Order: sequence, then C-alpha cells, then structure tokens
Amino acid sequence: MNARVEYQQSLDALEARLQEQGELVLRAIRGSLDALARQDVELCDEVIAFDDEIDTCYHEIERTIETILAQQGPVASDLRLVLAILHDSIHLERIGDQSVTIAKLTKLAADLEPGSELVEGLADMGDRAEEMVRIALDSLAHRDLERAHSLIELDELIDRTNRRVVEKVLALAGTPETMEWGMRMIVVSRCIERIGDNAVDIGEQTAFLVTGEFEEFTDASH
Repeated sequence: MNARVEYQQSLDALEARLQEQGELVLRAIRGSLDALARQDVELCDEVIAFDDEIDTCYHEIERTIETILAQQGPVASDLRLVLAILHDSIHLERIGDQSVTIAKLTKLAADLEPGSELVEGLADMGDRAEEMVRIALDSLAHRDLERAHSLIELDELIDRTNRRVVEKVLALAGTPETMEWGMRMIVVSRCIERIGDNAVDIGEQTAFLVTGEFEEFTDASH
C-alpha cells in the first residue's frame, strides 16, 4: 500500500470517528430531552455519566489529528478537512456538555412544580435542535452546502421559541410555586439554543470545506 492510499484511509477513518461522536451526542441530546419531559432523575444521571464517552471520543480525534499532521503535511483540501473535523469535534463536545447541563438542571428542579406550557415549548425547541445537529452532520458527510445553509432558518425558529419561553417564565411571577422551576428552565432553554448555534457552526465548517473560504452564517447570530 502506498503512502497516499494509507494517508487517505487515515482521513476517512478520522471523519468516520467524527460521525460516531455525532451519534453519541445525538443520544445525549435525546436522553436529556426525554429526562426533561418525564422529569426522570435516573435518566438524568445516565446522561451525565454518558458524557465521558463523548469526551473520550473528542480526545481520540484530537490525538489522531496530531498524528496525521505529524506524519504528512496535508495538501490544501486535506488540511481543510482536518481543520473542519477538529472544529466540528469541539462543537460536538460542547453540545454534549450542554446536554449534561440540561440533565443537571432537570434533576435539580425535579421536586419543583413544572409549568406544562413551558415543557411543551422546551420540547419543541429540543426537537428542532436535535434535527439541526442531524442536518449539520449530514451536510458534512455529503458536502451539501444547501443543507448547511438551511440551518440558518431552523436556528431562527429556535431563537423565537427561546424568547417565548422567557416571556412565559416572566408571566409566572404571580405563581411562586412554579417560578423557581421556570427560572431553571430559562437556563435549559439557553442550553438548547446553544445546541442550535453549535449546529450552525458545524454547517459553517461544511461551507469552508466545500468552498475553501470561511463563511460566517451571520443571520444566525442576530
């Protein structure tokens, strides 16, 4: 096997490992959202413990990239791929952390009185955020610039729902028994919003990989 073929196999394996990290992260997102919906403390603990697997995967990718860069100086297109994978792995690791935060806040608020309308709003946000991560990973796998750009509109939908969640929490001021729960849910809502933002960041890396130019999806940051 010549050196170039072996090198390409290393790049393919690295990208496959990133997609595996993505699947782990999607499991964490779904676990945290299910725990929130059911107020399931045991599931919260599982999500928190599961984060170690995501971190392990991230560190493996980081070490593999160091080895690849040390063994062979990549050409421009390969270097873009390696850099995109590194950035995407960081964003996925952050999404894992945000899922853990959701689980921890759900656990802390388990004995408080929840607001049913807020639960529905958060569930809607979470479903959209989960969908965005799937689209971001798919756009990378298929080098699909159009799919990457579609994340902008989806992110705006999450931002709108986040604003409605905050408004509903403020409306709970007259019901102290649910206000404390609502204040914790503002942070949960922000975590879900950040998951969407990280998905957009992954989409930006896909655009960088395809075009060779970094393009910030500015609409998503408003």
